[in-house]
Parts: sequence; structure tokens; C-alpha cells
Amino acid sequence: MFEQIEDIERRLQELEALLSDPSVISNQTEFRRLSREHSDISELVETYRRWRKVSEEISDNREMLSDSEMREMAEEELQKLEAEQEKLENDIQLLLLPKDPDDDKSVILEIRAGTGGDESALFAGDLFRMYSRYADANRWKVEIISASESERGGFKEIIASVEGEGVYSKLKYESGTHRVQRVPETEAQGRIHTSACTVAIMPEAEDVDIDINPADLKIDVYRSSGAGGQHVNTTDSAVRITHIPTGTVVACQEERSQIKNRAKAMKVLKTRILDTIRQAKESKLAAERKQQVGSGDRSERIRTYNFPQGRMTDHRIGLTIYRLESIMSGEIAEITDSLRSHYQIEALKAQSSGG
Repeated sequence: MFEQIEDIERRLQELEALLSDPSVISNQTEFRRLSREHSDISELVETYRRWRKVSEEISDNREMLSDSEMREMAEEELQKLEAEQEKLENDIQLLLLPKDPDDDKSVILEIRAGTGGDESALFAGDLFRMYSRYADANRWKVEIISASESERGGFKEIIASVEGEGVYSKLKYESGTHRVQRVPETEAQGRIHTSACTVAIMPEAEDVDIDINPADLKIDVYRSSGAGGQHVNTTDSAVRITHIPTGTVVACQEERSQIKNRAKAMKVLKTRILDTIRQAKESKLAAERKQQVGSGDRSERIRTYNFPQGRMTDHRIGLTIYRLESIMSGEIAEITDSLRSHYQIEALKAQSSGG
């Protein structure tokens, strides 16, 4: 294992030299590619360097055990160092796991109101606001592709792109059914209602990922409806694209330009088709190995947001946090990090057992 890391360490040194080379700096495509590679391996190398330093300190302290005056202090220090060494070795194993090729991609976020009527639509709006604020904290760009608003507020459905570095790696485990328990504003008796929304997180398809035959597409244009002042119903700017072989339909009317709406709709269409293919592959793998690790099954109830008790519970990993207000304000890093760590460890166990 450590010989492999020493090779990676040498590669990191090569990359550092290349990234300071003026000819590389002037070639932005190459510079971005090398910078991404540098970012991918730097944490592993830094962890390994720390492990190496701790191992040297352990060796030094063991030598001091023969000194009667230093033994007690050396034993105390050894306990701390050996615990750190064990943790670092575990971290290194996790960092050596094969990386999900989609982790660095931007995503298409889809939130749909489910059971619960108006309350479900309001909760869909709350979830979109939560993810938008989390995106702001990570300096990601959120752009609404299509939205179907509810009469009492919130959304029956909202689709958006979230663009930035490592978006999918942080949001990939958000797919599933999100349940809310709270007293609706319209409830006179103060009874708690349970509603639900579904969230889908799909890595954004790139042109190299999927090739769609234009002959397989049916494209309709129509006049926009909804907010928009005088522009509404004056031009056929809204676009609906149907992928005939799969029956996938995507509509977009957020932009005033038909060309922009068409481009956005195509982005979602490609992403949905690619996601369907990916889900089918994962289901097949799951059937083969009898266990599915972090697949983001859409039908799975993954989380409950209980407003009267101010708590959020993620049912997959048994995580409960009593600060619901801050979570709904976008402070969900503790949740996304805990999920990522959990599924990394599950993958490590599967790899160790040969699964």
C-alpha cells in the first residue's frame, strides 16, 4: 500500500513543478486538468506524510522506554501517537478507494411535492431554499430550469442545475423521499400533519457521456405562461422535448429565448436518460452482490424533518440532529459529510471482504 503512495507522492511533486511552468500556465485547459489531478491526490499525500512523521515519533518514543526517567512520559506519548497512527492508516485506506468518476460533476436537482397537498408543495419550496443556501455557502451556482409553483406557495415541482466543484460528491446521497412533520398554518386544531417530497440528484450529462440521435426527438414550442409581464403569451419561447425511444419529456420556459430554453431542456433530458442507464446498472450490480451501498434509491424514505421537536433524522445512518432551523437555513454539511463517511466505510468493508 505504501509503495503505491510513494509513487503518488512523486507524481504530486511532478505536478507542482508543472503547475509553475509558464507554458502550462498559459494553456488553461492543461492547467485545469493538472490542477484537478493535483487536488485529487494532495489530501492522500499529506495524510501519508503525517503518518510517516507519526511513525518516526513512535519509533523515537519506543527507544526512550529503556530510560527510567523518560519511560512514563514516553508511554503516555506512545498511546496518543499509536491512536493517531491507526486513524491515519484508516484515512489512507479510505482515500485509496476508487473515486466515483461523477464526483466532480455539477448536478441536476429535481424536487417534487408528494403526499400532503399544499403542505407538501410548501415543503418542496423549503427544501429548494435549503439546498440553494448550502450551494451559496459552497460558492456553487444555482439556476432554475423549470418550476411549477403551487397556488399557496412552494412548488409542485422544481428543476435546477447546481454548478461548481465537487457538487455531486456532496449531494449524491440526498436522493430519496424526504418526510416533514409539522402543524400547517391552515390547521385550526393544531394537529401535526405528515407530508413528503422526493428529491433526485443526477450528475449532469456531458456530450462525451451520451449521444442522442436528433431523429429520436420530438420538439414542440409554445407560449410561456405565468409571471413575465407583457412578454407572456407574445412569443413561442417555451420548449418541450420528448425523447421518443424512452418517453422522457422535458419542458422549459424560464428563459425568454427559445434557444436558451431548448439548451436547458436538452441538458436535463440528457441527464435524465444517463441517470436511468446508471440506475439500471446499479440495480443489476445490487442484485448480483445482494447489497446496495449508497445508491440513492428514489423510493426510499431517507429523512424526517420534525418541526415540533426541532429535529432531523436520517434513517439510513441513524443520525439525529436537534437544530432543525439551522438545517433548513442550509447548514447541512454535517449531514452530507456523515453520509459520505458512512458509505466510504461501507465500500471499504465490501472491498476488504472481496464483495
